[in-house]
Amino acid sequence: MPPITINTRIAKPVQLVWNCWTKPEHIMKWNAASDDWHCPQAENDLRVGGAFSSTMAARDGSFSFDFRGVYTAVELLKRIAYTLEDGRNVEVLFIPDGNGTTVKQTFDPEKENPEEMQRGGWQAILDRFKAYAEAQN
Repeated sequence: MPPITINTRIAKPVQLVWNCWTKPEHIMKWNAASDDWHCPQAENDLRVGGAFSSTMAARDGSFSFDFRGVYTAVELLKRIAYTLEDGRNVEVLFIPDGNGTTVKQTFDPEKENPEEMQRGGWQAILDRFKAYAEAQN
């Protein structure tokens, strides 16, 4: 299957967007697909060879899973690439766009779920990220 690409434009400068994307105290505030999920834990060693981990959990306590990977590329304020535990690759671009920033995320789909379901889930998280980042000063 070819990679899936999603994106959004955030009305904030790239430095703020980058910080919201990469700092664990921010990640825990936005990293969920819907309001009935949350991210109670996040760790991030943002360097090539560094690892990251975040826990996504249902607020009712019924289910949780860890999202983990290792960075393969880090270009400050421009690009992050990583490989997930299951071997899939992800790339995130931070593109200055006038007075805002476009975030473009490309990821290898997994085989268990339909492509549209995966696109929708990742886009929902990206949409929550946009709302969170735009609320920051």
